[in-house]
Amino acid sequence: MKEALLYKKLNNNDVKCLVCHHQCLISQGQRGLCGVRENQGGKLYSLVYNKIIAFHLDPIEKKPLFHFLPNTYSLSVATMGCNFFCLHCQNYDISQGLRKNKKIMGEKISPKKTVSLALQYKVPSISYTYTEPTIFLEYALETMKLAKKQGLKNVWVSNGYFSSQTLKLITPYLDAINIDLKFFDSNFYQKICGGKLKPILNNLKLLKKSKIWLEITTLLIPGYTDKNKQLEEIALFIKKELGEDVPWHISAFYPVYKMNNISPTPLRLIEKAVDIGQKTGLKYVYAGNLNINEDTFCPQCQKKVIERKNYNIKIHLKNDFCSQCGNKIPGIF
Repeated sequence: MKEALLYKKLNNNDVKCLVCHHQCLISQGQRGLCGVRENQGGKLYSLVYNKIIAFHLDPIEKKPLFHFLPNTYSLSVATMGCNFFCLHCQNYDISQGLRKNKKIMGEKISPKKTVSLALQYKVPSISYTYTEPTIFLEYALETMKLAKKQGLKNVWVSNGYFSSQTLKLITPYLDAINIDLKFFDSNFYQKICGGKLKPILNNLKLLKKSKIWLEITTLLIPGYTDKNKQLEEIALFIKKELGEDVPWHISAFYPVYKMNNISPTPLRLIEKAVDIGQKTGLKYVYAGNLNINEDTFCPQCQKKVIERKNYNIKIHLKNDFCSQCGNKIPGIF
């Protein structure tokens, strides 16, 4: 347990959490929507500090990040809890479990130990992932600072609902981030995830202005993500507001959690979405969860510069440049 970094004390021992856009008003003895930040005596505490529920070595492509340190592994860490309640969450057992049982599980692993293990495993990065890293900001930020001193890169896989204060704290230490842009419809965001679209779009614009490498993932849920021209709007937003070089991952949905009655995403729908992205002018559009459309091609000469199949990676680059025509491929390689 550790006192929270971002909160405001109010009257009657109430507090206002400032870590994400929910801005929870929390009374004495209560927790925020994430289930892991609790008001104790008029002070807000993180209940998951040092309590790591998931700790694995993953290919960086699994995040997914395709233009950031390809063909490397990343030490991936997470605590319990989340500030969204996505009905289709793949990690619902650790992200949503606190909504039924308030008991917080996890192994005690300090930030120093996490960095030490990353160095021991000889991986170039640490990823804060599986659940939403915003809700374990105190642990993540301390680890990120130590990692940076040791020459390690820091990666977030996030729903993008963090506050401007949180973004300001992590920006000096964050090297890459993948944001789940789940829908382009505020009603779906509220109904399926319990959040709002606009704060995420604003954060994406802020991230693009920083030096943090950015990639976007959209899970294509049949009957939801493909409705009301959302795919076209997402592609256009990426091109106009973020840039045609920002990679867009379109992932296939599989029935899970509270949306287990929805059919898996058909291949034709993924192919249609990829086509929409490419016709909009995005240079790097990838299909996820299907082992298709995962290769990177030079947009200038069409040479295959990175081959990907089942996390077997072959890189045909000279530093950051296409080995055939010399065109610079955006990313951190």
